[in-house]
Amino acid sequence: MALPVRSVISGSIFLSDCCHARLYSFAAPSVLYRRTQYKATATKMASANAQGRPKTIDSHLHIWASPQEAADKYPYFPGQEPTLPGHLDFLLQCMEEASVEGALIVQPINHKFDHSLVTSVLKKHPTKFVGCCLANPAENGTGVKQLEDLILKDGYRAVRFNPYLWPSGQQMTNEVGKAMFSRAGELGVPVGFMCMKGLNLHISEITELCTEFPSTAVLLDHLAFCKPPLNDEEKLAFSELLKLSRFPQVYVKFSALFRVSRMSSPYLDLVPLLAEVVSNFGANRVMWGSDFPYVVPESGYKGAKEAACLIASRASLSSSEVEWIMGKTVMQLFQGHWLP
Repeated sequence: MALPVRSVISGSIFLSDCCHARLYSFAAPSVLYRRTQYKATATKMASANAQGRPKTIDSHLHIWASPQEAADKYPYFPGQEPTLPGHLDFLLQCMEEASVEGALIVQPINHKFDHSLVTSVLKKHPTKFVGCCLANPAENGTGVKQLEDLILKDGYRAVRFNPYLWPSGQQMTNEVGKAMFSRAGELGVPVGFMCMKGLNLHISEITELCTEFPSTAVLLDHLAFCKPPLNDEEKLAFSELLKLSRFPQVYVKFSALFRVSRMSSPYLDLVPLLAEVVSNFGANRVMWGSDFPYVVPESGYKGAKEAACLIASRASLSSSEVEWIMGKTVMQLFQGHWLP
């Protein structure tokens, strides 16, 4: 059966079926052509899955209340009012248009430690979404009990460590941080690290936690914020990322590509980075994520998925490796969710 044409790129034709992509060379102009956006219906998506097409699962996105929802029930944290739409209906529309069947929702800073909105979405769509809560590193240690409640009572299956929420002068390896990291492992919940200011600032903490608590799985958000290196410091950061592959519990999110690329979409400067990450970690420890809704004004949601597939193709990954990155890895990590 013929595959749908997605775009023509510099003498190559990029074909994809739910982003399980191949790149075919042919004589063509270098101008990028985009086909009119295809909106898959739920019936067609279900039919494709019934025929064995692997699911595409987004390992990293956010949602927050609409202004009306914020006024009525789910207020924003003061000073963290969003500047772009990220409500549930918008997300569902984007996912349908891109043929993305499920996602891991990461608690947004816009609601900080008030998880009520995301919790309501998890309860409303239990087969589509899995929740990642936000760790509260308060010095009084109440964050440990909050973490337990979010996991055991509200059904969250991952937790995010944002190092910039720790009290001034404290690190993620302090008593509270280790207590939460250890408890997450006991409960079978991965810990995601957001190293927005650079992996070099946090590599010693991550290494210490992985060494001391090997049963806690780790997710490195957004390639650990490693950009294509231009200097020795950036080369060191990327080298440290690759060295973390020695810990079998560490996974890498190939997510928020617009944050780590130095180019516009489709972010082809990330081709060598993805190739090296897969070579070191294996595709079964790498997972794609969009970083919705921040990605929408950058490449569009569907464009983010297509960019990841094109990068994987240019990196000469096999179709099996692409399937792992685009869904199988996150499905394996969160077993029992997004079932075929």
